[in-house]
Amino acid sequence: MDDTLISRANALAEESFVAGSGPGGQNANKVATEVQLRVNAYKLRLPPPVFARLRRIAGSKLTASGDLLIVARSHRTQDANRSEAREKLAEILEEAHRQPKKRAKTRLNRVGKTKRLKAKKARGEVKAKRGSVKPGSDW
Repeated sequence: MDDTLISRANALAEESFVAGSGPGGQNANKVATEVQLRVNAYKLRLPPPVFARLRRIAGSKLTASGDLLIVARSHRTQDANRSEAREKLAEILEEAHRQPKKRAKTRLNRVGKTKRLKAKKARGEVKAKRGSVKPGSDW
């Protein structure tokens, strides 16, 4: 992934500051330090597989209109929360660009297959012997 996408996302991002919960002591009720970063995912022009991964990764952070909403409120200052929100955005975009590894199918050989089936049969016989005792049978 290239840095141009992250810089384009940062250019398209709209920030709004909210007086939210989080650190700040008595100042938390007076100063709007929580950052809500909103980026329209459609304007990023991502390739379809990358966009599909972004939708899966973002989950509820992606609105119906295609806006990716990132909230940061763990710091006491707007600047720290702003940089944290932009870092979160970059992480999400990088993760969406990472292709998952293809799973290699495993195949059991004939000997392994018969061995497994024999073990299953033996286990079934052990379990069958655990049944309740029937009246009239001598034990």
